[in-house]
Amino acid sequence: MNDFVTLVVRWSVRIFLLIAATVFFLSLLAAASVLALAWGVRSLWARLTGRPVTPWTMGVSPAAAWSSVYRSRTVWTAPGGPAPGGSAAATETEAGAAGFSRRGGILRGSDDVVDVQPREVRDTP
Repeated sequence: MNDFVTLVVRWSVRIFLLIAATVFFLSLLAAASVLALAWGVRSLWARLTGRPVTPWTMGVSPAAAWSSVYRSRTVWTAPGGPAPGGSAAATETEAGAAGFSRRGGILRGSDDVVDVQPREVRDTP
């Protein structure tokens, strides 16, 4: 009797997984079909109206992204980092007056570190 129950449970799990995989595959197929149908209707409408068929894209222009990074470089590489609500020139003069380096004002210099004591290097076998 125990072997029979094991056999029934195994087959029922297999059938359930097969049904779940089939439903998942059919739902993906239906979604792809809806997208293909929408693209076809859009393409047909563009041809009927005489407009060019433009592809569906995310609308990200690498050139525009690069130029925005290039323009904002002066703010982010200024000593001390960008000042909230201030300009890059104001940030540079404030950071220069405070004596910060280009490290963002985190480390001022090696002369300020006083709590470190050097140790000898030990060889570990």
